[in-house]
Amino acid sequence: MAIAHEGTSRILLTVIPGLSDQYRSLIRTAAVSRGFEALFFESPSAAGDTLRKAEIIFGHDPALAENVPALRWLCSPFAGVDQFLPAAVFRTGQAQLTNSSGAYGVTIAEHIVMVLLTLLRRQIEYNDIVSCRQWKRDLPIRSIRGSRITLAGTGDIGRETAARLRAFSPLRVIGINRSGRNPDGVFDRVLPIDDWETVLPETDVLILSLPGTPETSGILGEKQLSLLPGGAVVINVGRGSAICQKALEKKLREGRLSAGLDVFEQEPIPPDDPLWSCPNLMITTHTAGNLTLPYTVDRIVRMFLENLDHYCEHKPLAHRVDPARGY
Repeated sequence: MAIAHEGTSRILLTVIPGLSDQYRSLIRTAAVSRGFEALFFESPSAAGDTLRKAEIIFGHDPALAENVPALRWLCSPFAGVDQFLPAAVFRTGQAQLTNSSGAYGVTIAEHIVMVLLTLLRRQIEYNDIVSCRQWKRDLPIRSIRGSRITLAGTGDIGRETAARLRAFSPLRVIGINRSGRNPDGVFDRVLPIDDWETVLPETDVLILSLPGTPETSGILGEKQLSLLPGGAVVINVGRGSAICQKALEKKLREGRLSAGLDVFEQEPIPPDDPLWSCPNLMITTHTAGNLTLPYTVDRIVRMFLENLDHYCEHKPLAHRVDPARGY
């Protein structure tokens, strides 16, 4: 059901399923103070013809970017905006597209720590042992301490992850990005992405949080996987397109590597896909950065409201996406 305020003509549409009354009230109050009619729907289809009249949209469904002539700004509550890049409205310059990059670093960094510890301490195998009511405690485990860690992606997720992993005393933490600059100085060293293969032979833990762009598609293929030392751990929380999934599966089945994947080439993974039974693999169903952590929801709403002030005051929008770059 939509919630509206009469007497205004400009429409701000929020389409985020399950958004609480608390955050609806914050958005509504801010919208009305700026001369907007605040409308809330659970899906684009529920919005009906109202969608075509929206000047501002806060939502992540790709249908929100189709056939909306009044649209001037769409804010995605997610960091990834791949689903919006083909939309013609963002190629004409009529509408601005922003994401919520910066809201997910905490939840995804905690997810990465959880996955890494689970793999290094072989907790999946121990869970199987316990489920069979067996008492076994001699599986060899490894530590983050002394590990050589490489983070491909030094944005919010990479920086939050590096800060947390440092508490475990790794040997070094290296970042990979386009510029080679060291944001906030949280990395021991940062390499430009063109040189990243040079560090792979000295990487015990490889963490990918890369955006989905032509440059990053297939960046971790057979060649790069072969450069990693035996026993290395690969964790991907960025885009499934960054890894050649078949090549990784081969290395996992050979027992050469282990991996934790939250994103995949095809989502959801088909029920009959052999990946489900692949050894040395921890699968999570794209849960690293969803909208279930209250801190994350609070951040995306408050970031949107800050940008609403910018929009109404004709200031540059934060987190604006360049469709040509994909982020």
